[in-house]
Amino acid sequence: MTVVHDKLYIDGGWVDPATDRRIEAINATTEEPLGSVPEASEADVDRAVQAARRAFDDSGWSTLPAADRAAVINRFADAVEKRTEQLTRTVSLQNGMPISLAQAMEGGYGVALLRYYAALAAASERVERRPSPLGFDTLVQRNPVGVVGAIVPWNYPVVLAITKIGPALAAGCTIVIKPSPGTVLDGFVLAEAADEAGIPAGVINWVPGGRELGAYLVQHPGIDKVAFTGSTAAGRIIAENCGRLMRPVSLELGGKSAALILDDADLNKVTEGLFFASLANNGQTCMACTRILAPSNRYDEVVDAISAWMGNLKVGDPLDPSTEVGPLASSEHRDRVEGLIAKGRGEGARLALGGGRPAGINRGWYVEPTLFADVDNSSTIATQEIFGPVLSVIKYDSDDDAVKIANESDYGLGGTVWSSDPERAIAIADRVQTGTIGVNGYVVDLNAPFGGVKQSGLGREFGPEAISGYQQLKSIYLPG
Repeated sequence: MTVVHDKLYIDGGWVDPATDRRIEAINATTEEPLGSVPEASEADVDRAVQAARRAFDDSGWSTLPAADRAAVINRFADAVEKRTEQLTRTVSLQNGMPISLAQAMEGGYGVALLRYYAALAAASERVERRPSPLGFDTLVQRNPVGVVGAIVPWNYPVVLAITKIGPALAAGCTIVIKPSPGTVLDGFVLAEAADEAGIPAGVINWVPGGRELGAYLVQHPGIDKVAFTGSTAAGRIIAENCGRLMRPVSLELGGKSAALILDDADLNKVTEGLFFASLANNGQTCMACTRILAPSNRYDEVVDAISAWMGNLKVGDPLDPSTEVGPLASSEHRDRVEGLIAKGRGEGARLALGGGRPAGINRGWYVEPTLFADVDNSSTIATQEIFGPVLSVIKYDSDDDAVKIANESDYGLGGTVWSSDPERAIAIADRVQTGTIGVNGYVVDLNAPFGGVKQSGLGREFGPEAISGYQQLKSIYLPG
Protein backbone atom coordinates (compact mmCIF):
# COMPACT_ATOMS: atom_id res chain seq x y z
CA MET A 1 0.00 0.00 0.00
CA THR A 2 1.46 3.35 -1.03
CA VAL A 3 1.03 6.59 0.90
CA VAL A 4 0.03 9.64 -1.12
CA HIS A 5 -0.16 13.16 0.27
CA ASP A 6 -1.58 15.98 -1.82
CA LYS A 7 -1.20 18.96 0.52
CA LEU A 8 1.52 20.75 2.50
CA TYR A 9 1.35 21.65 6.18
CA ILE A 10 1.73 25.44 6.32
CA ASP A 11 0.24 28.05 8.69
CA GLY A 12 -1.51 25.51 10.87
CA GLY A 13 -3.38 23.68 8.12
CA TRP A 14 -3.16 21.50 5.04
CA VAL A 15 -2.85 23.67 1.93
CA ASP A 16 -2.57 23.07 -1.80
CA PRO A 17 0.99 23.30 -3.15
CA ALA A 18 1.86 26.00 -5.67
CA THR A 19 2.90 23.48 -8.35
CA ASP A 20 2.11 19.89 -9.32
CA ARG A 21 5.70 18.66 -8.87
CA ARG A 22 6.05 15.62 -6.62
CA ILE A 23 8.68 13.70 -4.68
CA GLU A 24 8.60 9.91 -4.88
CA ALA A 25 9.50 7.85 -1.80
CA ILE A 26 11.24 4.55 -2.53
CA ASN A 27 11.60 1.49 -0.29
CA ALA A 28 15.33 0.98 0.40
CA THR A 29 14.81 -2.77 0.83
CA THR A 30 12.57 -3.63 -2.11
CA GLU A 31 13.37 -0.67 -4.43
CA GLU A 32 9.61 -0.30 -4.93
CA PRO A 33 7.52 2.88 -4.52
CA LEU A 34 6.35 3.74 -1.02
CA GLY A 35 4.33 6.79 -1.95
CA SER A 36 4.66 10.42 -2.94
CA VAL A 37 4.25 13.92 -1.57
CA PRO A 38 4.09 17.39 -3.11
CA GLU A 39 7.45 19.03 -3.79
CA ALA A 40 7.38 22.49 -2.28
CA SER A 41 8.33 25.41 -4.51
CA GLU A 42 9.79 28.82 -3.76
CA ALA A 43 6.24 30.17 -3.58
CA ASP A 44 5.45 27.59 -0.90
CA VAL A 45 8.54 28.62 1.06
CA ASP A 46 7.44 32.25 0.79
CA ARG A 47 4.06 31.28 2.19
CA ALA A 48 5.60 29.23 5.02
CA VAL A 49 8.06 31.95 6.01
CA GLN A 50 5.31 34.57 5.97
CA ALA A 51 3.18 32.33 8.20
CA ALA A 52 6.09 31.82 10.59
CA ARG A 53 6.74 35.58 10.64
CA ARG A 54 3.11 36.35 11.47
CA ALA A 55 3.13 33.72 14.19
CA PHE A 56 6.29 35.18 15.69
CA ASP A 57 5.34 38.86 15.42
CA ASP A 58 1.59 38.87 15.92
CA SER A 59 0.26 35.69 17.53
CA GLY A 60 1.78 36.09 20.96
CA TRP A 61 3.74 32.83 20.68
CA SER A 62 7.11 34.51 21.24
CA THR A 63 5.87 36.25 24.41
CA LEU A 64 3.76 33.39 25.73
CA PRO A 65 4.51 32.55 29.37
CA ALA A 66 7.13 29.82 29.55
CA ALA A 67 4.79 27.38 31.30
CA ASP A 68 2.18 27.77 28.55
CA ARG A 69 4.76 27.20 25.84
CA ALA A 70 5.98 24.10 27.68
CA ALA A 71 2.42 22.77 27.78
CA VAL A 72 2.18 23.09 23.98
CA ILE A 73 5.49 21.22 23.51
CA ASN A 74 4.31 18.47 25.86
CA ARG A 75 1.07 18.08 23.88
CA PHE A 76 3.19 17.74 20.75
CA ALA A 77 5.30 15.07 22.50
CA ASP A 78 2.14 13.16 23.41
CA ALA A 79 0.90 13.29 19.81
CA VAL A 80 4.29 12.14 18.48
CA GLU A 81 4.41 9.29 21.01
CA LYS A 82 1.03 8.03 19.77
CA ARG A 83 2.60 7.76 16.30
CA THR A 84 5.94 6.17 17.20
CA GLU A 85 5.15 2.85 15.53
CA GLN A 86 4.07 4.61 12.34
CA LEU A 87 7.10 6.93 12.44
CA THR A 88 9.68 4.22 13.06
CA ARG A 89 8.30 1.92 10.38
CA THR A 90 8.12 4.80 7.90
CA VAL A 91 11.75 5.76 8.52
CA SER A 92 12.98 2.16 8.25
CA LEU A 93 11.18 1.65 4.96
CA GLN A 94 12.62 4.85 3.50
CA ASN A 95 16.28 4.79 4.55
CA GLY A 96 16.94 1.20 5.64
CA MET A 97 17.41 1.96 9.35
CA PRO A 98 17.06 -1.25 11.39
CA ILE A 99 13.74 -1.10 13.20
CA SER A 100 15.31 -1.68 16.62
CA LEU A 101 17.39 1.48 16.19
CA ALA A 102 14.44 3.40 14.74
CA GLN A 103 12.34 2.51 17.77
CA ALA A 104 15.08 3.73 20.10
CA MET A 105 16.10 6.89 18.27
CA GLU A 106 13.32 8.03 15.95
CA GLY A 107 10.71 6.97 18.47
CA GLY A 108 11.69 7.03 22.13
CA TYR A 109 14.61 9.45 21.94
CA GLY A 110 12.68 11.99 19.88
CA VAL A 111 9.78 12.02 22.34
CA ALA A 112 12.21 12.30 25.26
CA LEU A 113 13.85 15.30 23.60
CA LEU A 114 10.54 17.13 23.25
CA ARG A 115 9.69 16.52 26.90
CA TYR A 116 13.19 17.57 27.93
CA TYR A 117 12.87 20.92 26.15
CA ALA A 118 9.36 21.39 27.51
CA ALA A 119 10.79 21.03 31.02
CA LEU A 120 13.60 23.47 30.25
CA ALA A 121 11.11 25.95 28.82
CA ALA A 122 8.94 25.72 31.92
CA ALA A 123 11.93 26.38 34.20
CA SER A 124 13.44 29.19 32.13
CA GLU A 125 13.66 32.83 33.16
CA ARG A 126 13.62 35.33 30.32
CA VAL A 127 15.11 38.19 32.36
CA GLU A 128 18.00 38.12 34.82
CA ARG A 129 18.70 41.13 37.04
CA ARG A 130 22.48 41.22 37.23
CA PRO A 131 24.43 43.44 39.67
CA SER A 132 27.25 45.42 38.10
CA PRO A 133 30.67 46.05 39.71
CA LEU A 134 30.03 49.69 38.72
CA GLY A 135 27.30 49.98 41.33
CA PHE A 136 24.08 49.56 39.36
CA ASP A 137 21.99 46.71 37.99
CA THR A 138 21.49 45.46 34.43
CA LEU A 139 18.54 43.50 33.10
CA VAL A 140 19.86 40.75 30.82
CA GLN A 141 17.15 39.46 28.51
CA ARG A 142 17.15 36.20 26.55
CA ASN A 143 14.83 36.79 23.62
CA PRO A 144 13.87 34.37 20.83
CA VAL A 145 15.89 34.99 17.68
CA GLY A 146 12.81 34.86 15.42
CA VAL A 147 11.97 32.71 12.39
CA VAL A 148 14.19 29.65 11.98
CA GLY A 149 14.95 27.90 8.69
CA ALA A 150 15.75 24.27 9.53
CA ILE A 151 17.23 21.80 7.02
CA VAL A 152 17.09 18.14 8.06
CA PRO A 153 18.97 15.17 6.48
CA TRP A 154 17.73 11.70 5.61
CA ASN A 155 19.71 9.54 8.03
CA TYR A 156 17.80 10.34 11.28
CA PRO A 157 15.00 12.49 9.88
CA VAL A 158 12.69 12.49 12.91
CA VAL A 159 15.11 13.00 15.78
CA LEU A 160 17.18 15.53 13.81
CA ALA A 161 14.05 17.54 13.07
CA ILE A 162 13.17 17.44 16.77
CA THR A 163 16.67 18.60 17.77
CA LYS A 164 15.70 21.84 16.02
CA ILE A 165 11.98 21.98 16.85
CA GLY A 166 12.46 21.37 20.57
CA PRO A 167 14.89 24.17 21.47
CA ALA A 168 13.41 26.56 18.90
CA LEU A 169 9.92 26.28 20.39
CA ALA A 170 11.30 26.34 23.93
CA ALA A 171 12.98 29.65 23.11
CA GLY A 172 9.79 31.08 21.57
CA CYS A 173 10.85 30.90 17.93
CA THR A 174 8.81 29.77 14.94
CA ILE A 175 10.23 27.38 12.37
CA VAL A 176 10.12 26.33 8.72
CA ILE A 177 11.46 22.81 8.18
CA LYS A 178 12.82 21.51 4.90
CA PRO A 179 13.22 17.73 5.09
CA SER A 180 15.44 15.77 2.72
CA PRO A 181 13.74 14.44 -0.44
CA GLY A 182 15.12 11.04 0.58
CA THR A 183 12.85 10.84 3.63
CA VAL A 184 9.70 12.86 3.19
CA LEU A 185 6.89 10.65 4.50
CA ASP A 186 7.86 10.92 8.17
CA GLY A 187 7.58 14.71 8.07
CA PHE A 188 3.89 14.41 7.25
CA VAL A 189 3.40 12.17 10.29
CA LEU A 190 5.08 14.81 12.46
CA ALA A 191 2.89 17.49 10.89
CA GLU A 192 -0.21 15.48 11.75
CA ALA A 193 1.03 15.29 15.34
CA ALA A 194 1.60 19.06 15.42
CA ASP A 195 -1.90 19.62 14.08
CA GLU A 196 -3.45 17.33 16.68
CA ALA A 197 -1.45 19.00 19.46
CA GLY A 198 -2.91 22.37 18.57
CA ILE A 199 0.41 24.08 17.95
CA PRO A 200 -0.56 27.63 16.97
CA ALA A 201 -0.82 28.39 13.25
CA GLY A 202 2.50 29.19 11.63
CA VAL A 203 4.69 28.05 14.53
CA ILE A 204 5.82 24.91 12.62
CA ASN A 205 5.70 24.54 8.83
CA TRP A 206 7.03 21.81 6.50
CA VAL A 207 8.32 22.39 2.94
CA PRO A 208 9.82 19.20 1.44
CA GLY A 209 12.27 19.72 -1.40
CA GLY A 210 15.81 19.40 -2.70
CA ARG A 211 19.03 21.38 -2.44
CA GLU A 212 17.83 24.30 -4.52
CA LEU A 213 14.85 24.81 -2.23
CA GLY A 214 17.15 24.59 0.79
CA ALA A 215 19.38 27.28 -0.69
CA TYR A 216 16.32 29.48 -1.24
CA LEU A 217 15.24 28.99 2.39
CA VAL A 218 18.72 29.78 3.73
CA GLN A 219 18.84 33.12 1.88
CA HIS A 220 15.20 34.08 2.37
CA PRO A 221 14.92 37.61 3.77
CA GLY A 222 12.29 36.48 6.28
CA ILE A 223 14.61 34.00 8.02
CA ASP A 224 16.42 35.10 11.18
CA LYS A 225 18.49 31.95 11.87
CA VAL A 226 19.48 28.80 9.98
CA ALA A 227 19.86 25.38 11.60
CA PHE A 228 21.41 22.74 9.32
CA THR A 229 22.45 19.12 9.66
CA GLY A 230 24.17 17.53 6.68
CA SER A 231 27.40 17.33 4.76
CA THR A 232 30.40 19.54 5.36
CA ALA A 233 30.39 20.63 1.70
CA ALA A 234 26.81 21.88 1.94
CA GLY A 235 27.44 23.37 5.37
CA ARG A 236 30.34 25.41 4.08
CA ILE A 237 28.12 27.00 1.40
CA ILE A 238 25.41 27.72 3.98
CA ALA A 239 27.98 29.27 6.33
CA GLU A 240 29.25 31.52 3.53
CA ASN A 241 25.73 32.72 2.74
CA CYS A 242 24.83 33.28 6.38
CA GLY A 243 28.09 35.13 6.95
CA ARG A 244 27.34 37.48 4.07
CA LEU A 245 23.82 38.02 5.45
CA MET A 246 25.08 38.35 9.06
CA ARG A 247 22.58 35.60 9.91
CA PRO A 248 23.09 33.28 12.90
CA VAL A 249 23.69 29.68 11.85
CA SER A 250 24.25 26.34 13.55
CA LEU A 251 25.87 23.56 11.52
CA GLU A 252 26.04 19.90 12.52
CA LEU A 253 28.21 18.42 9.79
CA GLY A 254 30.30 15.41 8.87
CA GLY A 255 32.78 13.36 10.80
CA LYS A 256 35.59 10.85 10.53
CA SER A 257 35.83 9.90 14.15
CA ALA A 258 38.41 7.62 15.73
CA ALA A 259 38.01 4.73 18.15
CA LEU A 260 41.24 4.55 20.15
CA ILE A 261 41.70 0.99 21.41
CA LEU A 262 44.38 1.18 24.09
CA ASP A 263 46.78 -1.69 24.71
CA ASP A 264 44.97 -2.78 27.88
CA ALA A 265 41.49 -2.91 26.34
CA ASP A 266 39.25 -5.95 26.71
CA LEU A 267 38.43 -6.73 23.07
CA ASN A 268 35.25 -8.59 24.01
CA LYS A 269 33.93 -5.41 25.60
CA VAL A 270 35.15 -3.37 22.65
CA THR A 271 33.21 -5.42 20.13
CA GLU A 272 30.14 -5.40 22.39
CA GLY A 273 30.13 -1.61 22.53
CA LEU A 274 31.53 -0.66 19.15
CA PHE A 275 28.34 -1.35 17.22
CA PHE A 276 26.51 1.87 18.11
CA ALA A 277 29.75 3.85 18.08
CA SER A 278 30.78 2.73 14.60
CA LEU A 279 28.02 0.99 12.63
CA ALA A 280 24.68 2.33 13.88
CA ASN A 281 22.16 2.88 11.09
CA ASN A 282 24.26 0.85 8.65
CA GLY A 283 27.13 3.28 9.15
CA GLN A 284 24.96 6.21 8.06
CA THR A 285 25.73 8.20 11.21
CA CYS A 286 27.73 11.43 11.32
CA MET A 287 29.67 10.75 14.53
CA ALA A 288 30.51 7.11 13.64
CA CYS A 289 33.97 5.94 14.72
CA THR A 290 35.07 4.55 11.37
CA ARG A 291 38.81 4.87 12.03
CA ILE A 292 39.80 2.09 14.44
CA LEU A 293 43.20 2.87 15.99
CA ALA A 294 44.93 -0.29 17.21
CA PRO A 295 48.22 -0.65 19.13
CA SER A 296 51.02 -2.21 17.09
CA ASN A 297 51.66 -4.91 19.71
CA ARG A 298 48.03 -6.11 19.43
CA TYR A 299 47.27 -5.06 15.88
CA ASP A 300 46.55 -8.49 14.37
CA GLU A 301 44.49 -9.43 17.43
CA VAL A 302 42.34 -6.31 17.02
CA VAL A 303 41.85 -6.89 13.28
CA ASP A 304 40.85 -10.51 13.89
CA ALA A 305 38.44 -9.61 16.71
CA ILE A 306 36.70 -6.86 14.75
CA SER A 307 36.57 -8.98 11.61
CA ALA A 308 34.96 -11.86 13.52
CA TRP A 309 32.44 -9.51 15.13
CA MET A 310 31.51 -7.78 11.87
CA GLY A 311 31.31 -11.07 10.04
CA ASN A 312 28.61 -12.25 12.43
CA LEU A 313 26.39 -9.19 12.12
CA LYS A 314 22.97 -10.02 10.75
CA VAL A 315 22.31 -8.32 7.42
CA GLY A 316 18.71 -8.31 6.28
CA ASP A 317 15.29 -6.72 6.24
CA PRO A 318 15.35 -3.60 8.44
CA LEU A 319 11.81 -4.37 9.66
CA ASP A 320 13.09 -7.62 11.22
CA PRO A 321 13.92 -6.80 14.87
CA SER A 322 16.98 -9.08 14.73
CA THR A 323 18.53 -7.25 11.77
CA GLU A 324 21.67 -5.30 12.63
CA VAL A 325 22.63 -4.03 9.17
CA GLY A 326 20.03 -3.01 6.61
CA PRO A 327 20.31 -1.43 3.17
CA LEU A 328 21.73 2.00 2.43
CA ALA A 329 19.31 4.83 1.80
CA SER A 330 19.49 5.07 -2.00
CA SER A 331 21.08 3.53 -5.07
CA GLU A 332 23.12 6.71 -5.58
CA HIS A 333 24.49 6.50 -2.07
CA ARG A 334 25.36 2.83 -2.46
CA ASP A 335 27.25 3.68 -5.66
CA ARG A 336 29.25 6.26 -3.72
CA VAL A 337 30.07 3.85 -0.89
CA GLU A 338 31.11 1.14 -3.34
CA GLY A 339 33.29 3.67 -5.15
CA LEU A 340 35.11 4.47 -1.92
CA ILE A 341 35.57 0.75 -1.18
CA ALA A 342 37.17 0.38 -4.59
CA LYS A 343 39.35 3.41 -3.81
CA GLY A 344 40.53 1.79 -0.60
CA ARG A 345 41.56 -1.37 -2.42
CA GLY A 346 43.23 0.64 -5.15
CA GLU A 347 45.27 2.64 -2.66
CA GLY A 348 46.73 -0.51 -1.10
CA ALA A 349 44.63 -1.17 2.01
CA ARG A 350 44.10 -4.85 2.82
CA LEU A 351 40.50 -6.00 2.59
CA ALA A 352 39.97 -8.07 5.74
CA LEU A 353 36.22 -8.59 5.36
CA GLY A 354 33.40 -7.87 2.94
CA GLY A 355 33.83 -5.38 0.14
CA GLY A 356 30.84 -6.44 -1.95
CA ARG A 357 27.12 -7.00 -1.76
CA PRO A 358 25.72 -9.66 0.59
CA ALA A 359 25.08 -13.04 -0.95
CA GLY A 360 21.49 -14.16 -1.30
CA ILE A 361 20.01 -10.65 -1.23
CA ASN A 362 18.96 -9.66 -4.73
CA ARG A 363 17.01 -6.49 -4.01
CA GLY A 364 17.71 -3.44 -1.92
CA TRP A 365 20.71 -1.15 -1.67
CA TYR A 366 22.88 -3.37 0.49
CA VAL A 367 26.63 -3.30 1.10
CA GLU A 368 28.39 -5.99 3.13
CA PRO A 369 29.95 -4.97 6.45
CA THR A 370 33.45 -4.18 5.24
CA LEU A 371 36.73 -4.00 7.14
CA PHE A 372 40.02 -2.67 5.85
CA ALA A 373 43.36 -3.33 7.56
CA ASP A 374 46.81 -1.81 7.02
CA VAL A 375 45.19 1.55 6.33
CA ASP A 376 47.27 4.71 6.04
CA ASN A 377 45.72 7.61 7.95
CA SER A 378 46.23 9.88 4.92
CA SER A 379 44.41 7.55 2.50
CA THR A 380 41.03 8.35 0.99
CA ILE A 381 39.09 5.86 3.13
CA ALA A 382 40.71 7.29 6.28
CA THR A 383 40.05 10.93 5.44
CA GLN A 384 36.68 10.97 3.65
CA GLU A 385 33.36 10.28 5.32
CA ILE A 386 32.07 7.06 3.74
CA PHE A 387 28.67 6.92 5.49
CA GLY A 388 28.30 3.18 5.15
CA PRO A 389 29.23 -0.04 7.01
CA VAL A 390 32.95 0.37 6.30
CA LEU A 391 35.67 0.51 8.98
CA SER A 392 39.43 1.03 8.68
CA VAL A 393 42.01 -0.26 11.18
CA ILE A 394 45.06 1.98 11.58
CA LYS A 395 48.21 1.02 13.52
CA TYR A 396 49.81 3.19 16.21
CA ASP A 397 52.89 2.75 18.41
CA SER A 398 52.15 4.69 21.63
CA ASP A 399 49.40 6.65 23.35
CA ASP A 400 50.92 9.88 22.04
CA ASP A 401 50.97 8.41 18.53
CA ALA A 402 47.31 7.37 18.84
CA VAL A 403 46.26 10.88 19.87
CA LYS A 404 48.31 12.37 17.04
CA ILE A 405 46.66 10.10 14.46
CA ALA A 406 43.19 10.74 15.88
CA ASN A 407 43.77 14.50 15.60
CA GLU A 408 45.18 14.32 12.06
CA SER A 409 41.73 14.80 10.58
CA ASP A 410 39.79 17.69 9.13
CA TYR A 411 36.86 16.59 11.31
CA GLY A 412 36.14 16.48 15.03
CA LEU A 413 32.64 15.31 15.87
CA GLY A 414 32.75 12.03 17.81
CA GLY A 415 35.20 9.47 19.10
CA THR A 416 35.74 6.74 21.68
CA VAL A 417 38.55 5.51 23.91
CA TRP A 418 38.62 1.88 25.06
CA SER A 419 40.65 0.81 28.08
CA SER A 420 40.49 -1.32 31.23
CA ASP A 421 41.58 1.80 33.11
CA PRO A 422 38.81 4.45 32.91
CA GLU A 423 41.03 7.22 34.31
CA ARG A 424 43.66 6.54 31.67
CA ALA A 425 40.96 6.57 29.01
CA ILE A 426 39.56 9.89 30.26
CA ALA A 427 43.05 11.41 30.13
CA ILE A 428 43.41 10.29 26.52
CA ALA A 429 39.89 11.48 25.64
CA ASP A 430 40.79 14.91 27.01
CA ARG A 431 43.53 15.22 24.37
CA VAL A 432 41.43 14.31 21.35
CA GLN A 433 40.26 17.31 19.30
CA THR A 434 36.55 16.63 19.07
CA GLY A 435 33.20 17.93 20.23
CA THR A 436 32.09 14.64 21.82
CA ILE A 437 33.85 11.47 22.87
CA GLY A 438 32.89 8.36 24.81
CA VAL A 439 34.85 6.18 27.20
CA ASN A 440 34.22 2.45 26.74
CA GLY A 441 31.07 3.23 24.78
CA TYR A 442 29.22 6.07 23.11
CA VAL A 443 25.74 7.34 23.96
CA VAL A 444 24.48 10.79 22.98
CA ASP A 445 23.28 12.44 26.20
CA LEU A 446 20.26 14.68 25.62
CA ASN A 447 21.35 16.77 28.64
CA ALA A 448 24.80 17.58 27.22
CA PRO A 449 25.88 19.66 24.23
CA PHE A 450 26.49 17.77 20.98
CA GLY A 451 28.44 19.18 18.05
CA GLY A 452 31.78 19.33 16.36
CA VAL A 453 35.01 21.23 15.92
CA LYS A 454 37.01 21.93 12.78
CA GLN A 455 35.01 20.94 9.68
CA SER A 456 32.41 19.09 11.76
CA GLY A 457 30.42 22.24 12.35
CA LEU A 458 29.49 25.28 14.39
CA GLY A 459 27.24 25.53 17.44
CA ARG A 460 25.72 22.83 19.60
CA GLU A 461 22.55 20.75 19.75
CA PHE A 462 21.15 18.89 22.80
CA GLY A 463 21.40 20.08 26.36
CA PRO A 464 20.35 23.48 27.66
CA GLU A 465 23.11 24.96 25.50
CA ALA A 466 21.01 24.28 22.39
CA ILE A 467 18.36 26.79 23.47
CA SER A 468 20.92 29.60 23.54
CA GLY A 469 21.42 29.08 19.81
CA TYR A 470 17.81 30.18 19.30
CA GLN A 471 18.09 33.25 21.51
CA GLN A 472 19.60 36.71 21.28
CA LEU A 473 20.78 38.68 24.30
CA LYS A 474 19.78 42.21 25.21
CA SER A 475 21.12 44.27 28.11
CA ILE A 476 19.08 47.04 29.71
CA TYR A 477 21.34 49.19 31.93
CA LEU A 478 19.80 50.77 35.04
CA PRO A 479 22.39 53.34 36.19
CA GLY A 480 19.87 55.92 37.42
